[in-house]
Amino acid sequence: MRNFYSAIVLLVFFISCGESPKNKKDLEQKKEVVVQQVDTVINEKRPKKIFRTFDKLTDTTFVRLADFSDGFGYELRYATKNNFLKEKVYECAECYTRVKTAKALLKVNEEFKKSGVRIKFFDCYRPNSVQYKMWKIVPNPQYVANPKKGSIHNKGGAVDITLESLDGEELDMGTDFDFFGNRAYHDNFNLPKEILANRKLLKETMEKYGFWSTRTEWWHYNLDGAHRYPIANFKWNCN
Repeated sequence: MRNFYSAIVLLVFFISCGESPKNKKDLEQKKEVVVQQVDTVINEKRPKKIFRTFDKLTDTTFVRLADFSDGFGYELRYATKNNFLKEKVYECAECYTRVKTAKALLKVNEEFKKSGVRIKFFDCYRPNSVQYKMWKIVPNPQYVANPKKGSIHNKGGAVDITLESLDGEELDMGTDFDFFGNRAYHDNFNLPKEILANRKLLKETMEKYGFWSTRTEWWHYNLDGAHRYPIANFKWNCN
């Protein structure tokens, strides 16, 4: 009987010894391997854009608005074929005005931003040579100022604008830019309330900062007194 129990003990010993390596291997396979993931972060400091100031600049100096602020929107139509002329008359798109006009535009734009909108430009200063190009295409004073007399655009005191959200979505003004018809008139009140409210915001705010409107074009604004500036043919560098 004692020999029987001894045999049982030996059998259990050999079985446990035989399974031990296997169990150890299983435990190693089941053991979780934790890999720590480290995110790569590039702390790149971008240089802050430095804008120009008006120090030592006279009111009649021509300046590029983008050099003084990045708070405007731009879609300068006459540098494309998307205009009533159906021709590109600027070599490249830029928005220049005289200093006095630029100062007023910066102030009025800050006012617009309080309402969650900003100015978007369709046209700014226009060289007189471009006025001649436009006159050659459409020699009609109802649509294009005679270049001999000149436009306030040629004097650096007029802008064609609309309003857009700070995300770049245009407000509905009832017509596209350079729409020639009754629907574009300021005194046409037979329009949806939203359109009338948008035009009112544009007109009243621009007038508050010294601009006056043209009755037949909701987009056109002249700075008060700019008609006294001489006609200019300054051309910006497209490079």
